[in-house]
This record gives sequence, C-alpha cells and structure tokens, in this order.
Amino acid sequence: MIPVPAKAGAFYRKEINMKAYVIYEAGGPEKLKLEERPIPEIKPGWSLVKVTGFGLNHSEIFTRQGLSPSVHFPRVLGIECTGTVAASSDPKRLPKGSRVLSFMGEMGRAYDGSYEEYVLLPNDQIYPVKTRLSDAELAAVPETYYTAWGSLQNLKIKADDRVLVRSAASGVGIAAAKLLRGAYPKLRLSGSTRNLNRAGVLKAAGYNAVILDQDGRLQTDQTFDKVLELIGPATLRDTFAHTAEGGIVCSTGELGGVWNIDLEPIQDLPANGYLTSFYSGNVSAEKLGAMLAFIESRGIDVRPDRVFAFDDLPDAHRWLESSAGHGKAVVLTAQKPPLDGSPDKA
Repeated sequence: MIPVPAKAGAFYRKEINMKAYVIYEAGGPEKLKLEERPIPEIKPGWSLVKVTGFGLNHSEIFTRQGLSPSVHFPRVLGIECTGTVAASSDPKRLPKGSRVLSFMGEMGRAYDGSYEEYVLLPNDQIYPVKTRLSDAELAAVPETYYTAWGSLQNLKIKADDRVLVRSAASGVGIAAAKLLRGAYPKLRLSGSTRNLNRAGVLKAAGYNAVILDQDGRLQTDQTFDKVLELIGPATLRDTFAHTAEGGIVCSTGELGGVWNIDLEPIQDLPANGYLTSFYSGNVSAEKLGAMLAFIESRGIDVRPDRVFAFDDLPDAHRWLESSAGHGKAVVLTAQKPPLDGSPDKA
C-alpha cells in the first residue's frame, strides 16, 4: 500500500488495489490478463498517476507479440497515458489532482506502463497540462500528435510544398494531415495507403490525393518536396525515388516491421536531398506546450476514431490489428461498455 499523506488518508484507505492488464508471455490479445494488483508505492523521483485514459500504439502490439527483445515478461504494457496526480515525491511541481500526461521513456517496456488504473512514473517524464480538451481528446494526443508535430517541424514545410505522408491512414498519418491543414489550408497534401477503400477517410482528414502503396512501391510517377515516411526502412528507398531534388524525407515510423536498412547515402538519397528523423522519445515540455496551444487555437479536431472501455482492452488490440484499424484508438478507464457491445466513437 502506498504511504498515506495526512490530507489524503481517506482516499488511500478506500483504494488499496487496482485493476491492471499483465502479459506473462508473448502472443495474441488473449495474453492480456486482467487482474487485481496493489496500487504502487511512490518512491524518490517518482509519482503516482491515476490513469484516465491512454492511446493504443502499434509498438505495443509488437511488444505483445514478443518482437521487442529488450522487454521481459511479466509486464504491464502501455507507452502513454493521461490522468491526474494521485501522490508525488515532488508535490511542488506535481501537486495532487493536477492534470498530466506522459509518454515514452521506457514506460511499458523497462517498467510497467499505462494498462492499469494507477501507474508509477518518473517525475521528469510527467508533464502538467492546462487544456480544455476532454479526456478522450487528450488521451489521443500524446504519442500520436506529438510524433506528427515533431516530424513536421523537422520537414520544414512551406505553404507551396508538395507533401506526401506514407501510411497516411495510421494514427500519426491522420494527425499529420489535421495539423498541416490547421497550418496551411491550401497545402497540396497526398497520402499513401495499401487499401484504396480508405480514400474517403483520408480525404475527410485533409488529404487532397490518395496514392496506392502496393508491395512497398508507390503506384505513381509523382515526386514530392517533403515526405513523412511512417512505414520506415522497408520502403525508404522507394520513398527516395519519389522525392524531388532538394527535398526532405523524415523517417519516423517503422510500421513495415523492418528496423534497419543498408543505406548508401550518395546513391540512395535524392539529389541534393536531406534525410532526417523524429521519434516521440525526443520530448520537450516547450514543444508539447506549443503543440497543445496550436491544437486549441486552430480548433484541430483531435477526437479519436474509436473509444474503448478499460475492460475491453483486448478487443481494442484486435481492432488495431484488423483491416478496420485505421486512425487513433483510445481506452478510457472510466468508460463503460456500450449496451450493444460495440465500442463508442468519441
């Protein structure tokens, strides 16, 4: 049981245990075992966050499948969360009840992550936020929108650029489109997908054109000034072939399941072109604040595509792995399953 602060004794006496999803061995969504555990004790340099919600990510599926060699089971997965501070070793910066978010930093990998009602996190990985966003909206933001935000900054996009997002139907791809439309309403924005049935979804998110991505090759002769590469090393060379002279490619995602590439920069990169990268572990409180301010000031629609109840987390994994699993899904700890058994949309 966690230490009992004088002013919060009643709270902690009432809530000694919590629910958590623990994975003991690699496999399918059924390996996520819901069980009751003691609420973690705080320790120097760490604080306890009562989780209100968290987004789902493909990296968590890879880890569940046993494809993250550095992760040892048993483990509570989850690389991001939003919530409120329940107890802190730094009450001045993180006062009890303050609204916060957290992501990356080996959360859900080296130590237990957000697939639980209370999560113990390092203080320097917890970010206080002041926002009008709802719990579902805020839960959709940390990993997905911050990754898109940082990547787009590295691409140094201008209003007259021709921009391509590869794997546009992914959560980061949808977030990138919404952020770009908020900044440049008339930008020429194309998105690639392996399934053209998603064209309507992509155009609703802000894409002008949709390009078929078949067997790792873009089915077009077009070139682009800036490319956000979310498939990763599996398609990077083909992306270079569709990048205009002097263009910039930002390699951010690894959705293709390939982590490395044997790259020959002189031959492979576009003429006079640039290769950069971004990942969400490169967290800056200033960038995070600027992103949230931009989202609110421009009225960016950050509502998730699907909202699942905590008790339905295995179903949320199944959805994300399915052909229907495009965009962003979040899990709310207080969300109740709908009467018809189907997840709600925010």
